[in-house]
Amino acid sequence: MACTAATCTTLLSSNPRASAFAASSKLPSISQSKFVPSSSSSSFNGLRNCNPLVSRVSLSRSNKSRSFIVRASSEVPLVGNKAPDFEAEAVFDQEFIKVKLSEYIGKKYVILFFYPLDFTFVCPTEITAFSDRYEEFNKVNTEILGVSVDSVFSHLAWVQTDRKSGGLGDLNYPLISDVTKSIAKSYNVLIPDQGIALRGLFIIDKEGVIQHTTINNLAIGRSVDETLRTLRALQYVQENPDEVCPAGWKPGDKSMKPDPKGSKEYFASI
Repeated sequence: MACTAATCTTLLSSNPRASAFAASSKLPSISQSKFVPSSSSSSFNGLRNCNPLVSRVSLSRSNKSRSFIVRASSEVPLVGNKAPDFEAEAVFDQEFIKVKLSEYIGKKYVILFFYPLDFTFVCPTEITAFSDRYEEFNKVNTEILGVSVDSVFSHLAWVQTDRKSGGLGDLNYPLISDVTKSIAKSYNVLIPDQGIALRGLFIIDKEGVIQHTTINNLAIGRSVDETLRTLRALQYVQENPDEVCPAGWKPGDKSMKPDPKGSKEYFASI
């Protein structure tokens, strides 16, 4: 599922910020979100208790070596694998745009987060929190993309609703429409019998590789602070491949050498 770079696209809007996103003409009618390659409701509950949708790893025993071998399924976007590409409609700056994940490859890190539904309760607190902190992500060359199974029309109505009334107001990043549920399914966050996504968050590096993921149940909101901290730690170790970041690491903190001698230097300093 390798991603390829594509030509940057622009928004319909004349707003200068729109140039950061994909070029498309105004959409006369909504088209379904499209997962690349391809892939195919019940009540909204506060918690979801179910068996895993897909087994994350399969264990097989080799008759020759008699040792356990861990095999990652190619269908599951495990950390360290290429992020599944997609192209879908979105709302940004109160306009309908097209967003294609692979257009960020080689250019930016991406925070891709899923939320269950528009006009709900925990969701607007997360969405607006990421928007309010957008400049901090922008300074470290990172784009934010929000996704739910709602239509672009629902997204637009929610953006046009005041925050004090449970709406979002203007956002600094796009909200993607996954009406076919194919994007949520490809990232293994879809709850099939409810037709909505769990609160999955993925940090994708500039090579299009998933480097971090968290998945919360429906009633539990996510932390912008921890997302930003993890992103900065990822960028640090990619820029300093002979170092690793210990627990709670933040920029300016001491890192660690991943070897017996180097690690002792770290432990002696704390």
